[in-house]
Amino acid sequence: MATSCPIGFDAKRLREQVARTYERVAAYPDSGFHFDLGPRYAVEVLGYPREDLEELPASCVARFAGVGNPHCIGGIAPGSVVLDHACGAGMDLLLAARRAGPAGRAIGVDLTPAMCRQAESSAREAGLADRVEIREGVFEALPANDASVDYAISNGVVNLAPDKPRVFAEIVRVLRPGGQLYLADVVVGRELSPAVRADADLWAACVGGAVTERELAALAAGAGLEAGCVVRRFDCFRNTGLASKFRGGLDVYAVAFHAVKPRAAAG
Repeated sequence: MATSCPIGFDAKRLREQVARTYERVAAYPDSGFHFDLGPRYAVEVLGYPREDLEELPASCVARFAGVGNPHCIGGIAPGSVVLDHACGAGMDLLLAARRAGPAGRAIGVDLTPAMCRQAESSAREAGLADRVEIREGVFEALPANDASVDYAISNGVVNLAPDKPRVFAEIVRVLRPGGQLYLADVVVGRELSPAVRADADLWAACVGGAVTERELAALAAGAGLEAGCVVRRFDCFRNTGLASKFRGGLDVYAVAFHAVKPRAAAG
């Protein structure tokens, strides 16, 4: 099961490519990408309720670049602490903050400074700055304390991680016992060839680092999460250049995946 990048893979180059891509999304969301963006895509392809998005700043929703809808997995209890694993412009983060309520808190983590600034601006515009905090950081070393969050949400970034076991270990570290993972990510219908795995450009395109549904469940279980299951599937690359490129050769799509951190055993 190939869940980490091949030996010799240039992870530094990948991170630089990803950062450049999302800096451009933050600055120029209409400039054209290999993936879809914005409210129409979020509603029509991923199933976000239109009325929920209309309550958020338009500049935030226009920069939404997720691959699925982690919020379709379940609710967020009022008063909860939520961590958005790579928050981007903040659409999922602000939806979580609304649901957590005035007594809750939503923490957004992102490696892209421009996206962090956009998420902070969106939180202020939405009137949610009192319960939203943005922290610049990476998913291999989340800037959050052990057992400090009730929900970890993630949308389209685990596929970009060269060291996926470490990323899942970090998710488990920050979740409280009984905490839940609401994850949306790209998956593939079969294991990828070594040539595809070794291509940093395909990793940056959200394909080279994607795993199968079985591999995703194994990663979650290996990190200590329980009850991992796919809740929904999304045709996230419909009508994009990637769909044309891989048609007939590779099944690429996204899933909403749910798992739970076990509660501590009774002493």
